[in-house]
Amino acid sequence: MQFVIWLSVAVAATLIAARMGAFSGTAPTNLGLRDGKFKPPSKTPNSVSSQASLWPDHPQREAAAIAPLALVGDGPATIARLAAVIGAMDGARIVEQRPDYLYAQFTSRLMRFTDDTEFWFDPVAGVVQVRSSSRIGHGDLGVNRARIEALRQRLAGA
Repeated sequence: MQFVIWLSVAVAATLIAARMGAFSGTAPTNLGLRDGKFKPPSKTPNSVSSQASLWPDHPQREAAAIAPLALVGDGPATIARLAAVIGAMDGARIVEQRPDYLYAQFTSRLMRFTDDTEFWFDPVAGVVQVRSSSRIGHGDLGVNRARIEALRQRLAGA
C-alpha cells in the first residue's frame, strides 16, 4: 500500500513539474539560416531535416533525413499556408514569420515537451526546406517526423 502512495505522489509531482515547464527546455539561440542552411540535425535521434545530406559526417544524417515540402503556389504563398495550418494546431505557436521563413514551437499537451520547427522557402531548389527538433531528451518516438508528414498532407489538401 505504501508503494502505491509513493508512486501516486511521484506521478503527481512529475505532472506538476511538467505543467510548470520543467520539461520544455530552453529555446535555441542559433536557429535560422546560415549560408542557406539550417543548423545540423540533433546528434540524438530526436530531429528531422530536409537538409541532413548537407552534413555528410553527421552521426544522425540518415536517420534525420526527410523530404522537403513541395510548393503550393509560390514560396511566400506556401509559407503563408503553412502558417495558417500550424496556427490551427493544438499546442502550436508561431514565433517568427517572414515571406520566406517560418519558425514555430510545438508543445505537447501532457508533459509540455517543446519542439522547434523551421521552414524556409529555398528559391534555388524550388521547395520549402524543413528542420524540426526536440529541445530535450534522446529520442522523440518519431513525433517530429510524424508532425512534418502530417503538415505535408494538410498543406497538399489545404
